Parts: sequence; structure tokens; C-alpha cells
Amino acid sequence: MAEDALAGLDTGCSFASLPRGFYTQVNPRPLREPRLLHANPDAAALIGLDAEALGTPGFLALCAGGARLGDIAPLATAYSGHQFGVWAGQLGDGRAHLLGEVLTAEGAWEIQLKGSGRTPYSRMGDGWAVLRSSVREYLASEAMAGLGIPTTRALALVGSADPVVRETVETAAVVTRLAPSFVRFGHFEHWGHSHHEQKALLDYVIAHWYPECRETSDGETDLPATACRLLTEITRRTARLMAQWQLVGFCHGVMNTDNMSILGLTLDYGPYGFMDAFQANHVCNHSDTAGRYAWNAQPAVARWNLYRLASSLLVLGCEAPALEACLAPFEAEFLSAYRAGLARKLGLEAWGPDDAALEDDWWNLLHAQRADFTLAFRRLAGVDRDAGPWLALFADPAPAQAWLDRYLVRRAGQGGDAEARRVAMNRVNPLYVLRNHLAQHAIEAAQRGDASEIDRLWALLRDPYTERPGFERHALPPADDAPAVAVSCSS
Repeated sequence: MAEDALAGLDTGCSFASLPRGFYTQVNPRPLREPRLLHANPDAAALIGLDAEALGTPGFLALCAGGARLGDIAPLATAYSGHQFGVWAGQLGDGRAHLLGEVLTAEGAWEIQLKGSGRTPYSRMGDGWAVLRSSVREYLASEAMAGLGIPTTRALALVGSADPVVRETVETAAVVTRLAPSFVRFGHFEHWGHSHHEQKALLDYVIAHWYPECRETSDGETDLPATACRLLTEITRRTARLMAQWQLVGFCHGVMNTDNMSILGLTLDYGPYGFMDAFQANHVCNHSDTAGRYAWNAQPAVARWNLYRLASSLLVLGCEAPALEACLAPFEAEFLSAYRAGLARKLGLEAWGPDDAALEDDWWNLLHAQRADFTLAFRRLAGVDRDAGPWLALFADPAPAQAWLDRYLVRRAGQGGDAEARRVAMNRVNPLYVLRNHLAQHAIEAAQRGDASEIDRLWALLRDPYTERPGFERHALPPADDAPAVAVSCSS
């Protein structure tokens, strides 16, 4: 049982306090002959688990779906959402089980299994996840955490020999995820026509994560005012998250409303991608034939999703103009976070009035020459010593040199210590990101029974800013003749 791994932890399940229509109690389907491929001590520390606990049979049983968190009944939650811009109706946790939460001095952490079997919301699916998608999710969440971007966390990755049929026969795996909450925009959309349930959900979210948003009148919660304050804060968090995604070249791939967190976390890693060759309209999801979720569309899509969230709050008595006013801060919040972050990445002390033209020409230069996103920023820190490595990223160095000359004049105008600036730029421009070909290498090794590359990437990506000898190839884009890695919704 799990007690040997979790003894002494304070556990509960606050989501189960909601009315029964919000969830169904359902047990995971345990993996047969599970094998712990990786356990994450950083995530474990968040819930008070030490390294010794991660090696116990109880921990493996918990993460393989074969044990409960204390005496808590696992559950799957109901939600709805818009998928690729179209209302999809009821969705829900089709292959995820909420085991409960661990209460710590810093707050509660929900523990959720993904790929753990069918639920009433599986919609003809088998509820399983394959090893390749599980490796990608496990590594991506920790890569984002290493970059300092809000995200769900990955506690463990468990594999098995259980067959799963996709395009071919693959093997099943389960990722154990952590988050303060997995509540999504889609949970509110689900109850957008039911005042009683929407009020219960609002009260739950406000009580646990946004107490500062509660407005009262005559001792009672003022629902419209409270909902508006909540929407404003979610808007601000979402805008800041979008700025962070853009600044590292991260493409989510499936920004459906049911994949948007009410806490502003990066949620659900499917066909994501960190860009190699920069294209402003890059689409990482092979299933996204219309390019709805391209890199340059992500902020606009996030705002569109916020409008869907806002619409679901009308049932609480909110007025449409008031809700629209709550969404108004999105653009300013995004631009503030984006420009401040870009200034740091370019080594500028602050964003100046003339920097928009420099920025536009930067993206146009990278786009026209398909320069590597990550290395273009990283190598910029050293151009005053030797511009050669940076210029080598461009097939035609003349336009790159012309932009660089303007940039160096702009940077020189602010003064400052050159070495301190290089150090500061390298603290915000990662050398290592989870490129698709790196994840693919880890997947192929794991499919052969070798999890060492998963561990190697995990150790590297938890600190992606520090250069380490022996990892030179991990900082490079794929070779020109390397097979393309296509990821889709099945990934």
C-alpha cells in the first residue's frame, strides 16, 4: 500500500466538497507489472516526500494506479469546453484520476494520475496514455519549471508492458502530476447555464485560491462583483503566462478552453514544441491544419478563451459590459510582461520608446533566415567579444550584421558593465530547451527499456541557463538531415 511512502502526510480532497455533479468517484485501472522510470525529487519535496520515499513499493503502487492516497476515493471531474474554436460540449477527465491533495504549510497540492484508465468522461477512449506522450509530458512540465514559467509539475513516470493500440501497438504509461488546482476554464463553461452549480464553483475557487477577490454586501457574497474580480485576476495571470511562452518560443499546440488553467499555469502537454528555426507562424501540432494555435496567435487565442470564460459567468448575474471591462487589462498586462522580459533578454536596462522598431526587425530577421530561436538569444550576450558564433546562425550574415550594428549602438547608449550584462543575459536566455528531437531520443531509449536519457534531460532542464561540459549536443538544433519529429493530438 501507499502508506510507506506517504506516512505522516496531511491529505484531503477539497474538490469532493462540491456537489456530486462535478465529479464521479472512479478507481484507476492499475498498470500491470509497473516500472518506475523516473521520480522527481524536486516535485516530491513540494509535498513533503524525501528521496527514500520515492523508492518504496507504496509510492510505485500509488503512481501506477494501484493504491489510494490514504482513504480518499479517487475521482474524475466533469468539464466542458471549446476545442479548436468549436463548442465540444461535455468533456471531463477522460483519462485522469484525482487521487486527492497533500496539505502543506505553503498550501495544498493536488495529485492526479494521467493515463490511468477509463472514466465516465472518456468518450469512447480507452483512458490510457502511451509511453511516448507520457515521456513528453513528464519532461515538458519540468522543463517549464526550470525556465521559471508557471506550470503543473510532474512527480513520477511509470511504464509497463500493457499494450495500447494507437496507430500501432504501443505500451501504457502513467504520469503523476501535481498542481495547486487542476480547475480549468472548462469547469466554469460546464456550468454556464446553471446558477446553483456555478455559484458553488465560484465559492470553491474563491475560498481556496482567490480570497482577495471576494466582494460582500450586507454580509453576503456579491456574486457579480466577486466574479468580475476573479475574471480580472485570471485575465492578468493568463496574459503574463502568454508573454512567458512567447519569450521562450514555446508553442502549446492545443489551446482549447479545457486546457486553460484558472491559476495561470501551463496545463496539459500534448503536441507542444519549443521552436528550433524561428517562424512567426510556426504550428507545432500536426493536427492543427488551419494553424489556429500558431506561435504568433497564442496571445489572441488566450484572450478569445477568456471571453468564453467570461460568458459562462453571465449566469451569476454579471452584466456583459462589466465582464468585458474585466478582460480589458489583457493587452496592457501582456505587453508590459512581454516588453520587460524582452528587454532583459536583449540586455537592455528598460524598454525604450524606439525599441519597437528594433524588436520588429529582430523577429523579421529571424523569420526570414529561419535562425534558431534559443541560440539567437543566447549567443547575443557574447557579440561584443566575438560576433562570429551569433552571425553563424544566419545563412545571409549581411542583414544580421546590419541589425547587430543598430543593436550595439542602442546597448552602448545605456552604459553599464559589459561582463555584468553578459551574466544577466545568460540568466534569462536558456542554453537548453526541450527540443522535439531531444524528447524523441529519450522516448526511443525508454521504449528499449533505457530510462537514462530521461534522467539526463531532467537534470539538464531543471537548470537550463547554466552551461555544462558534455552536453554540447543538447544545446543544438537537430541536424539538417535528421528525420522531422511530427507531433499531433495523439502525442
